[in-house]
Amino acid sequence: MNMKIIWDLFLICTKVSLVTWGGGPASIALMQRETVAAGWLTSEEFGESVAIGNALSGPIAPKLAAHVGYKMAGIPGAAAAVTGSVLPTTILMLIVVAFFFSIKDKPQVQSMLKAVRPLVVGMLIWTAYDMALKVFDADQLGWSRALTQGWSQILIVAASFLLLTFTKVSPAWLVLAAAALGYVVYR
Repeated sequence: MNMKIIWDLFLICTKVSLVTWGGGPASIALMQRETVAAGWLTSEEFGESVAIGNALSGPIAPKLAAHVGYKMAGIPGAAAAVTGSVLPTTILMLIVVAFFFSIKDKPQVQSMLKAVRPLVVGMLIWTAYDMALKVFDADQLGWSRALTQGWSQILIVAASFLLLTFTKVSPAWLVLAAAALGYVVYR
């Protein structure tokens, strides 16, 4: 067992956990940046991990951490990554919850949150853009050629967006349906 990689997994997941605001979805962009920069995953692999993680119940950040950790160091790596993803913020939350309700309505806190929330949206849009570059091969082909050649994938994007926006269908069903469609169409 490589203790250095286990320690590194814990540290990176701790860093992601401690510096992202807005919950698990907000951590996706930083988790992608950190794991790809470390050479642990490609952007494509990270996108697959997000898709699989969204099909499962529970918070996304520990699921992504488990995937990365397992890929790098098996079960000990997954345990270290999930611990780094959950433990520091859990301890922080226990400390903060003691006085949070006395400060949550203060104008200073509300003004900070007013700026942080749109930042989270921007980070999620960046993650989607970065993943789209790889999914459509736009980084290789350029956007116009990639979108022309990837029209069937664009239909999947549009259909999933519309279904998630206008129905109450579970993302898990969409992932399973897309996997089945891919098995039939792209084989």
